[in-house]
Amino acid sequence: MAVDLSVVIVSFNVRDLLRGCLKALVPSSKFQVPSSRMRNMEHETWNVELIVVDNASADGSAAMVRQEFPAVQIIVNPENRGYAAANNQGIRAARGRYVLLLNPDTVVLDKALANLVRFLDEHPRAGAVGGRLLNADGSFQHSAFRFPTLTMTLLDFFPRHRLLDSALNGRYPRAWYDHAFPIDHPLGACLAVRRETLEQVGLLDEGFFIYCEEVDWCWRIKQAGWEIWYVPDAPVIHYVAQSTRQFRYPMFVELWKSRYRLFAKHRPAWWQAVNRQFVRLGLWAETRRARAARRRGEISAQELADRLAAYWQVASL
Repeated sequence: MAVDLSVVIVSFNVRDLLRGCLKALVPSSKFQVPSSRMRNMEHETWNVELIVVDNASADGSAAMVRQEFPAVQIIVNPENRGYAAANNQGIRAARGRYVLLLNPDTVVLDKALANLVRFLDEHPRAGAVGGRLLNADGSFQHSAFRFPTLTMTLLDFFPRHRLLDSALNGRYPRAWYDHAFPIDHPLGACLAVRRETLEQVGLLDEGFFIYCEEVDWCWRIKQAGWEIWYVPDAPVIHYVAQSTRQFRYPMFVELWKSRYRLFAKHRPAWWQAVNRQFVRLGLWAETRRARAARRRGEISAQELADRLAAYWQVASL
């Protein structure tokens, strides 16, 4: 049986969220979409396969998938291989014309899968697309971003409320989100890629353990001449960072390791040097804020120690 869409989900210790994600997906394993090639708007059935890659979860995630979702293909890693490497395992196992990377802390709504496939079928120069991400209450969540800039690094450490939703911070205007538009990259929580694009650009860079792998991928996709689009009629609830929040400060260090790798691949040396100075300035400011919070009794001594250790690690990268 031909597969139109392969959905790859990498999971780590989020069993209940993964269950909710799969419950929303299983009814969509077959779906009907009006074909753009059929003037009378008859329907054709497209097939979806679901692949879960479990990164050595200790919460029974793999057993839950086997017991409750026997039609789902599951790959179980004996150790946490990281997000990029685990996704690549799923991609290698995928048979679809398109491959969708989906976070386990998501719930696909309505006809999101069908509309992603339809958009890719109707836009042959679209190498990748992202859906409309929503918060748990259905409110707006940024789904699309510009590639990183020096100003974005500064705003990470010295936020200015009126600028956080602006182009200076890599955001597109909210008014654009009602229509499809070309973007630099979607959030990796929902990212569909064309098979031909995969074959040309290659898999995710496994040098990224977590974070920035999708940004690097999209950078390479655009450099290869493909377009990347945001698709508004593919709504997906995204609960945000449910795996990574289990390890807050180690993940802060991993974030900057990945960003430095990303910048080394795509930005000139002078840009990287300026960026490192901005990061060191920001870490100095964060250190002052943390110590002030400790003096006010807002954080514990252990919390202060954990923060400062993470800041020192990043400063030493």
